[in-house]
Amino acid sequence: MDRFVITIARQYGSGGKTIGEMLSKKLSVEYYDKDLIAKASEESGINISLFANADEKNKSLLSGLRKKQYGADVLSPSDPNFTSEENLYNYQAKIIRELADKESCIIIGRAADHILKGRDNVLSVFVHAPHDFLMEQAAKKHSMSEKELEKYIAKIDKERADYYKRHTGHEWTDARNYDLCLDSSKLGFERCTDEIIAYMNVRFGKMQ
Repeated sequence: MDRFVITIARQYGSGGKTIGEMLSKKLSVEYYDKDLIAKASEESGINISLFANADEKNKSLLSGLRKKQYGADVLSPSDPNFTSEENLYNYQAKIIRELADKESCIIIGRAADHILKGRDNVLSVFVHAPHDFLMEQAAKKHSMSEKELEKYIAKIDKERADYYKRHTGHEWTDARNYDLCLDSSKLGFERCTDEIIAYMNVRFGKMQ
């Protein structure tokens, strides 16, 4: 296969970002996370802070009911809704689709699995883990009490779930959204990367 894309959705503390970085090195392809925001900002001319503020943040339930699907074209700067949350999302989706059209890559979060849904060369992955493992991993990055850390993890995952629901109409943790779901606590990060590559070898042909 000439091109492939791996999308990774992940619970906070599950190591999905680390796994994505490891896959990037093993497969010698680019890895995209927050730099997608910079690309969308550069192309649109919209201040990057607006993308950052809208990125995986909580909105009202009514907002979620209004914005379920990507598909609309991006708006022109003259449109009064040019900097709306929906248009910001559509710009990021446009960047994701353009990247998938021209190169093999790893894309973290941002409902990329849904944006690229139906493409034969896309493998969507969800990385999860039990509560204790998430707490242990998160504690390596944050100096918080156990109670504070628990609230922080819950907050981040809720934001991700709400973002996914708002823009796709589906539940973020529903295994049916993904090709492969991995418990990183049982496999470890290295083995997770190996399992993803093994799955790709079966589905796409030998990767390495």
